[in-house]
Amino acid sequence: MKARELREQDLSLEDLTTKMNELRKELFGARVRHATGQLDSTATLGSLRREIARVETLRREKASNR
Repeated sequence: MKARELREQDLSLEDLTTKMNELRKELFGARVRHATGQLDSTATLGSLRREIARVETLRREKASNR
């Protein structure tokens, strides 16, 4: 999901925090699957890291606007 799409959803700060925590859990699971050789596409790791960065950026933007 692109940053523009996240902005259009107009999520609250709490919703963004929840989404970031879910993405971090998903990234952890992907890292475990990668370490055990069960991850099909290693591109998943990079895309999850970028998605976390997008959500974190939006969280900081919302926090600074308060």
